[in-house]
Amino acid sequence: MTKHYILSLDPNARYEWDRCTLRDPISAAHPALADLVAEAIAGEPGSYLVAINIEVKVLEKAPAESGDRLAPNLVEVPHNAQRPQLAELVA
Repeated sequence: MTKHYILSLDPNARYEWDRCTLRDPISAAHPALADLVAEAIAGEPGSYLVAINIEVKVLEKAPAESGDRLAPNLVEVPHNAQRPQLAELVA
């Protein structure tokens, strides 16, 4: 069974649990690995000793995002722009 997930590694994440995350690429949900194993054994009731082989292949790597960087299609607008309508109301 092959499943695809997005692995995000961020050593500077604000919270410990966000430093290493594994998510479904479509729903962004965290995978329930126990459910995947149960699916592999057809969900038959009982206790099982299982061996799980994990093979990881990097299919694509996206550059790390910087929090202080603007998105490429956004334009920075000055915060102190004067508007004539506001000046009339204040006066």
